[in-house]
Amino acid sequence: MPSTEETKPLAVLLDIMETVVTEPFLEVMPRYFNMSAKEFLAEKDPRSWIEFEHGNITEEQYFASFFSDRRKIDGEGLKQAMYDAYEWLPGMEQLLSKLKESGFPLFALSNYSDWYLMIDEKLKLSKYLNWDFVSCKTGHRKPDQEAYLGPTASLRLKPEQILFVDDRQVNIDGAQKVGLQSHLFTSSDALETMLRNNNYLSE
Repeated sequence: MPSTEETKPLAVLLDIMETVVTEPFLEVMPRYFNMSAKEFLAEKDPRSWIEFEHGNITEEQYFASFFSDRRKIDGEGLKQAMYDAYEWLPGMEQLLSKLKESGFPLFALSNYSDWYLMIDEKLKLSKYLNWDFVSCKTGHRKPDQEAYLGPTASLRLKPEQILFVDDRQVNIDGAQKVGLQSHLFTSSDALETMLRNNNYLSE
């Protein structure tokens, strides 16, 4: 059923990795260290990236704790490999442009470290969206309830006035528990179809 003015969202929160931008973590990092994905996952520290995403440790501390055995790594080389791999997912830059033209304030709601700055440097997402709600800034990762309630309070909107888009069902479930309108991302085409069916996009 098409939306009414009562249900039309007043803001859109977007996951970034594998919703807007490619996620190179499990492809680029193992290759950079000449390891298989299985070897990489077995040897990397299980908590350091999560702590980096939470904003609890600095980049320097992240590099120092990258592997469980604390071997030294070339952090700058790793960053360059990640930078080179970040790309728009097909159709998403055009769709973000359409959403912005339709008057929707767009915000990233992403579990990510301050490497989001590299993504923005390369792909210029800030032309379309605001980065205020990245986990390294808020200290909260999806699907924790506060990851959704914090932006809701900051935007001074009710949960049902916000549309949340993410490629992971667990994050969609978390958003729905607090009342956000939600869409499980599978492709830009499917997202655009949903937006048009609900009359969210201008022609």
